[in-house]
Amino acid sequence: MLSLIQAALELGLICSLTVLALFLSYSMLGVCDLSTDGCFTLGAVVGAVVAVSGHPLLSIPAAMGAGMVSGFVTATLQTRMGVDSLLSGIIVNTGLYSVNIAIMEGASSVSLNKTDTVFTLLRGLLGETPLAGQYKLLTALLAAGVMGALLSLFLGTRLGLAIRATGDNPGMVRSSSINTAFTTTVGLCLSNALTGLSGCLMAQYQKNAEINIGTGMLTIALASLLIGRTLLGKGTIPRRAVGMAVGAILFQLVYTAALRLDMPGFMLKLVSAVIVALAISGPYLKNQWPIWRRRMAQGKEGR
Repeated sequence: MLSLIQAALELGLICSLTVLALFLSYSMLGVCDLSTDGCFTLGAVVGAVVAVSGHPLLSIPAAMGAGMVSGFVTATLQTRMGVDSLLSGIIVNTGLYSVNIAIMEGASSVSLNKTDTVFTLLRGLLGETPLAGQYKLLTALLAAGVMGALLSLFLGTRLGLAIRATGDNPGMVRSSSINTAFTTTVGLCLSNALTGLSGCLMAQYQKNAEINIGTGMLTIALASLLIGRTLLGKGTIPRRAVGMAVGAILFQLVYTAALRLDMPGFMLKLVSAVIVALAISGPYLKNQWPIWRRRMAQGKEGR
């Protein structure tokens, strides 16, 4: 049980970076970015290739930079070329498959088994301390905590407020002489940078980056986002950011439990779909429950 919880914490914190990305693009900016799966893989592939070349620390900015380029292309299609936001994400996601294969020089995976990563570097820094055995958890916690704090601070700046206003009421923002194309581009670039970082850490955590590492990540992030919104969806930006991390951890806890119960691999997609459905319908069912309870009570009285 303890190992299951620890695995869920580690994976949840890494995936929470993608949830924060979706929180910025979907909740704040009002754009459903369907390039998440491809961008996650892009971050994993770029981070792995840079780490294999002997620069594990540089893999972090490299993966984030690659994610920003992906976000810029998505935003350009949407704001400069008149492509629908959903279609622009699909187009970029499709193109990134070939880009990721090209970065891996035609291979379908990059092994990191004998390569230093940010996780092994932290393990070396901790040395013989009692925390040395928790180096993976500490690395994931540090990344999620720093990025969550920076995102919260950014959304409180003038540019961050302009991005939030763009998602709430783009017409009002335009009337205030704010360039919505610029705010959308900045928002998607930052969002995809977080997704790229998440992919980079996941590849180094698993010691492998393969072409399908990001498959289903959008579903996982969406489910985690909705779970976090249900639990801690109201309040300040930092509180909501914490909610995103909690949602990601809870999702991974259920997912990991399904794996430990020897559930067939083909059933995991169904598990994800059920979690998403419950997360979406949760608030509605919660509001409807008192009505159903009164109806059941009245039915019993009528008998």
